[in-house]
Amino acid sequence: MTTVLVSGAGIAGPALAYWLHRHGSTVTVVESAPAPRPGGQTVDLRGAGREVVEQMGLMPAIREVAMEQEGIAYVDASGAHVAEMPVDAFGGEGIVSEIEILRGDLAQVLLDATPDVEYVYGRRVTALTDRADDVEVTFDDGTVRTFDLVVGADGPHSGIRRLAFGPEEQFVKPLGGYTAWFTAPDPVGLNGWYEMYNEPGRVASIRPDSTAGRAKAGLSFLSDPIPYDRRDIDAQRALLAARFAGMAWATPELVEAARTADDLYLDSVGQIRMDHWTRGRVALVGDAGYCPTPLTGLGTTLALVGAYVLAGELSRTPDHRVAFAAYEERMRPFVKEAQTLPPGGFTGYCPKTRGAIRMRVLTTKAMVSRWGQPIAKKLFFSRSKAIELPDYCGISA
Repeated sequence: MTTVLVSGAGIAGPALAYWLHRHGSTVTVVESAPAPRPGGQTVDLRGAGREVVEQMGLMPAIREVAMEQEGIAYVDASGAHVAEMPVDAFGGEGIVSEIEILRGDLAQVLLDATPDVEYVYGRRVTALTDRADDVEVTFDDGTVRTFDLVVGADGPHSGIRRLAFGPEEQFVKPLGGYTAWFTAPDPVGLNGWYEMYNEPGRVASIRPDSTAGRAKAGLSFLSDPIPYDRRDIDAQRALLAARFAGMAWATPELVEAARTADDLYLDSVGQIRMDHWTRGRVALVGDAGYCPTPLTGLGTTLALVGAYVLAGELSRTPDHRVAFAAYEERMRPFVKEAQTLPPGGFTGYCPKTRGAIRMRVLTTKAMVSRWGQPIAKKLFFSRSKAIELPDYCGISA
């Protein structure tokens, strides 16, 4: 039996642990947070990611905690909808998918599906020694353990990637802006809609939470790289207040909510681009290896599919080198497709001019028209299915 250490108990980590255990490995998952993290922003299940969840038998549990969504609506300063993309557009594969779920709720479903996996909370890996027959792992409490394999599933700021592959700066492709996510009181009465308001270079958005009267908020802005401490939350609150001063719609209420939100998360918008996701006995999966950014809507799909493929390829051979090579070969085209940005990239999401904002509204109306939907679906909303899932060990694909 292979022993595997997985770093990260978000989405990719528990999903990988599920498949590894199902294929016969002994799995330990280490997570730096002191306990499972609830809440979080809304993520979606679509395409091949949804197929993986269905093969896990978890769709009923997910539907129990899934969000009720109407779709996305662009609004003007008064809050009126100026363009809408309903959730049922493009076969439920539009910007808002048929199945939307809070990140923490999806993680909990995956945790509940892995009762035989060892989870170690409040610890992180501080050193790796990749040897011929195993990996010696040192944890921040001084504990040293050995595993046959180590997998980083610890997000775009992956510690495993830094230890095994090099500094983060080598692999991050900045896209020209920043986004803050947090929970806020619902200031407008969303009624299931994901509402978004644009001013040049700035975006304010809110979407439904699972708790009535609350919303998941986002504040995004165009910017060259700016120095900031990811641990200094008060400085981030001040930065947001300065960047969004004077913005209309519900933005003042959102900025005020950001001042006290206990889940505020600010980060640059960027993709993780790597020539290889494996080295020696170490591999990366999900955002740690190929974060596509929220702009593509495929981060959760890549995490679930990557976990399925990596575990499946390891189940096919006792030689991890062969398995790792097959994992890279099978996932590389799908990752390339999933990392393809919408037109304009981050400036398409956060237009620089009022004219560009008006054009985006007109484009959205054209996309959801009867003649526009087939074209838009082919161009933009079919990438989640751009991989044929293999059948590993009799598990139907």
